[in-house]
Amino acid sequence: MALARAIKTWAIASGRTYATPDDVRALAVPVLAHRLIVDPESDFEGVTPEQIVEGILADIEPPVYRAA
Repeated sequence: MALARAIKTWAIASGRTYATPDDVRALAVPVLAHRLIVDPESDFEGVTPEQIVEGILADIEPPVYRAA
């Protein structure tokens, strides 16, 4: 819910009434990373919450607009 609110606010501050996939990419790491707890093994290997969120974003394809 926090991410959705942040994206809506970001879009409005950018002068738009809609959100874009770029808005999600810009805000996902700062909004979500601090909410993750990395297990001790991953922490020892140097994995950060930021890397986890970035990895998820890299695996997800943004929606494609198709004209009707």
